[in-house]
Amino acid sequence: MSLRERIAITGVGETAYSRNSGKSVLALQLEASLKAIDDAGLSPKDIDGIIPYSNSAVVAEDFVTNFGIDDLRFSATTPLGGASCVAGIQAALLAISAGLCNHVLLPIGRNGSSAGRIGTRVQQMPQFKVVGEFEMPIGAIAPAQLYAAMARRHMELYGTTSRQLGEIAVSTRHNAVLNGNAMMTKPITIEDHQNSRMISDPLRLLDCSLESDGGAAIVVSAAERGKDMRQKPILVMGVAEGHPDSPSSITQRPDMTRLGIAKAAPKAFAMAGVSPREIQVAEIYDCFTYVVLCQLEDIGFCKKGEGGKFVADGNLISGVGKLPFNTDGGGLCSNHPVNRGGMTKILEAVRQLRGEAHPKVQVKNCDLAIAHGTGGLLGVRHAASTCILERV
Repeated sequence: MSLRERIAITGVGETAYSRNSGKSVLALQLEASLKAIDDAGLSPKDIDGIIPYSNSAVVAEDFVTNFGIDDLRFSATTPLGGASCVAGIQAALLAISAGLCNHVLLPIGRNGSSAGRIGTRVQQMPQFKVVGEFEMPIGAIAPAQLYAAMARRHMELYGTTSRQLGEIAVSTRHNAVLNGNAMMTKPITIEDHQNSRMISDPLRLLDCSLESDGGAAIVVSAAERGKDMRQKPILVMGVAEGHPDSPSSITQRPDMTRLGIAKAAPKAFAMAGVSPREIQVAEIYDCFTYVVLCQLEDIGFCKKGEGGKFVADGNLISGVGKLPFNTDGGGLCSNHPVNRGGMTKILEAVRQLRGEAHPKVQVKNCDLAIAHGTGGLLGVRHAASTCILERV
């Protein structure tokens, strides 16, 4: 039995993003959730399923209490870091298809800037004890250092250059300038990227994503019910999860340039019955520029090793290039409340499919989009989840 077209995204919402929200994590998630519920034309009491973000200490009962939900019929968590939200769509699909519930709320929110830096939290992961045996003795203790090794490997194998990574940074900044809710709104050039300070060779400052405070949420509903709701439903055509070989340590990875999306994306495309060349806009996880380049290859937009050429000459800029990408500015330039990655990708994909993105980045007649989240680190607890969305 096919699960394609069983569910739809019917509501989206998000808070403002900042360096210091001054709000609790629960307050951020409640604010975003209320906006998503209102966007769907529902009341909080209509929610009968909740998949809270597992890394925030906020649980389903917090929403039951604050929203006055009388009969919560389903709750679950998908503890996959930045892949959690897209993986949550898969969990919602199964719950709704089984008849357990009709409207599932997926909230997320973190004070990713004001409440502790990512490097400190990463080292608290149980898996990092394994990594510590191999990477920490040579000084690899922060995310940028771990990702830098992978970027360097790609450069050595395929001739990828820092300027090509800079193309990704310039493209996302171009889009962020047009986003009224983005944190970084000053245009940059390739030279600005090349002159930004080195963080961990070959990754420069402008290769690294933001750390910010904020929240976001979506409502996922049964497709049949979505037909009668406030917004035109955005159908989930395909969704899948993937984990790479040896997710515990970079040093044990057979291929440092192959990510979890290489397993998740083909399954999502197969479920949706479409191919990468049919995708009109890509909203994919972008904690570092290198991760974008590698994911473009693993999804199938270009062959392995050709990502550098693919991103050149503005090919990721909406209205200019072959593949409009992260049209809100993404985690590199718009916002990154740490591990929220997949959620804001879903939000921007929905806006594109509704025709609600900024006019200068709105893809004309946008019918098909991909949204992807990557969780953990590429070398620690790495997970991936991909969904294909279609306008009705």
